[in-house]
Amino acid sequence: MSMTDPIADFLTRLRNGQTARKKSVRCPSSKAKEAIARVLQDEGYILGFDVASEEGNKKTMTVALKYFDGKPVIERIERVSTPSLRVYKASDEIPTVLGGLGVAIVSTSAGVVTDKQARAAGQGGEVLCVVA
Repeated sequence: MSMTDPIADFLTRLRNGQTARKKSVRCPSSKAKEAIARVLQDEGYILGFDVASEEGNKKTMTVALKYFDGKPVIERIERVSTPSLRVYKASDEIPTVLGGLGVAIVSTSAGVVTDKQARAAGQGGEVLCVVA
């Protein structure tokens, strides 16, 4: 089974996991997904994540989902840039999500950061997804 967009799959697993009120979700791990999970953790959207090696060189990532008053903390998580349509923005063109209440996760040359960090560093990059 080949997956054309592993990041979209990861975001969908987070969305479905929260809809089903799961404590955590598991998915195949990659450096990009780990970087996105790190930003989500730093911004308080998830409790944390853990990467474990399984047979061979396959790694899986377990993400602990976060709820507030029984509601999922992540109200909306959407893929912006896709493999068929990459979305690159200069630092001054990076979108603000919900007037700054949400975050856009941007892949820059300095790593995967939030829209605020990218703007502060004056760096543009690929807008991976938006979270609110």
